[in-house]
Amino acid sequence: MHIDKVIELLNAAKGSEPATKSKSKTTRSKPKRKPSAYSKKYSKAFKAVKGKHMKKSGGWKKDGYKKAVKAAHAKAKRMK
Repeated sequence: MHIDKVIELLNAAKGSEPATKSKSKTTRSKPKRKPSAYSKKYSKAFKAVKGKHMKKSGGWKKDGYKKAVKAAHAKAKRMK
């Protein structure tokens, strides 16, 4: 056996990885983007409109989501 193989086996028995394969990964996560003013208006408008386009059981009516999105955009445009 080669000495490198023996060292790998000893490190494996200890539970640590070999020194040659250890790489420190430093990844930075992107900062969360701030919601735009229109995004906030649309969100409020959608929550207000969505009840009209849903069934009592909680599901969407036929083409309900599509109609709710359109109505919410129209309402958001009118909001101040």
